[in-house]
Amino acid sequence: MKVTIKREYEFIEYDVDIQDATLLELLEKIKTEVDNTLAYSSGCRSSVCGSCAVRVNEKEVLACSYKVQDGDKIEPLKNIPLLRDLVVDTQKALDTNKRTKTWLASYNSEAKITPEDEKINEVQSDCILCASCYSACPVFAVNEDFLGPFAHTGVWKYVSDKREAEPKSKIDAVQTNGVWDCILCNECTLVCPQGISSKSDIEKLRAKSSQYGYMDPNFASFGGGFDGGLSF
Repeated sequence: MKVTIKREYEFIEYDVDIQDATLLELLEKIKTEVDNTLAYSSGCRSSVCGSCAVRVNEKEVLACSYKVQDGDKIEPLKNIPLLRDLVVDTQKALDTNKRTKTWLASYNSEAKITPEDEKINEVQSDCILCASCYSACPVFAVNEDFLGPFAHTGVWKYVSDKREAEPKSKIDAVQTNGVWDCILCNECTLVCPQGISSKSDIEKLRAKSSQYGYMDPNFASFGGGFDGGLSF
């Protein structure tokens, strides 16, 4: 089986004797039998930790679950600083959770959670922070300060949680480089290994933002310019 792997600034082809294997198994075989200088990340091997996320044929996947195919083109995640070969530094991406305060900032002790309440953000709770959505997002090409998909999913998780006493503080946190910068392309949803739709979460955050008096600043600018040109 022949695959090409991006190493530094060029693609290297490897011919590996392996069949019906995951990409992670192939990488391990290359590392132990062909080229011990190859660098990649892995952890749980069960699609839970998210550390083995890479791009195959220009689409984000988890190496531990993806079945490798002859001719596959493997490269590191995009929009994230490269450390070496397939290893990236996800710290900046993870820091977006700090910027958006994706935790219970103020606990409402009187809130009573029902099974129905739990289902409201059940899917969002499955995020494994693999950064696949972050890599797939095209907005970073024009705005490197964009909060990114999984941060917004984290915000919606707590905004929709009845135990959060101050949901507005989280809505406030996603107004700059946040909900209005998303182009709703849905690329994040297509690559999420957990089936989470950050696009949908951002749409719900936009609706909630409107309830707190916020609006798309681009629309506001257009409206202001249009109104200013009218005379009666």
